[in-house]
Amino acid sequence: MASIIGLTGGIASGKSTVSNMLSEKGYTIIDADLAARMVVEVGQPAYLAIVDSFGEEILHKDSTIDREKLGSIIFNNEEKRKQLNEIVHPAVRSMMLAHKDEAIALGKKTIFMDIPLLFESNLTWMVDRTLLVYVNEDTQLTRLMERNHLNQKDASARISSQFPLKEKVILADAVIDNNGSLLQTKEQLEKLLSDWNLQP
Repeated sequence: MASIIGLTGGIASGKSTVSNMLSEKGYTIIDADLAARMVVEVGQPAYLAIVDSFGEEILHKDSTIDREKLGSIIFNNEEKRKQLNEIVHPAVRSMMLAHKDEAIALGKKTIFMDIPLLFESNLTWMVDRTLLVYVNEDTQLTRLMERNHLNQKDASARISSQFPLKEKVILADAVIDNNGSLLQTKEQLEKLLSDWNLQP
């Protein structure tokens, strides 16, 4: 029976770093962000529903969705964000579950579901156990400002649109503290894989 682990974090917490480490070790990663990009490709049912709801002004000239335009609408409007999520989330879940079934059919023993909003979206039913990549608030803010070239106000707004990481710590089955060096993160991950006896 395959183990399904929910990998989560917050924006700029280092979840992608941990995901890459797992990938290098041969683990199967099913990435919600990647699925979210795939379901909104031109012509997909979710794409058509978004254009219908938000209008053609959110499109680039080549008809693809202008993420920045759409982002600026939903980051400051709770109702619009909810509307978008109600279109995208079910499509993403279906795609991820289909990919999970494919991996199990191929004989994979452990599958990591990389889901940024695992707790916010109440998706823990999709996984057996949860692993959180954690950083403190100052580190998160600094990394996000540096990574996305944002000012403090915009970075704070993005962070506050998610559950605080310290609240997720209570919900997670295991936590990797990513405030330190890459080596420290890697050591924590290796210990966890061993403790939980997770084979690729």
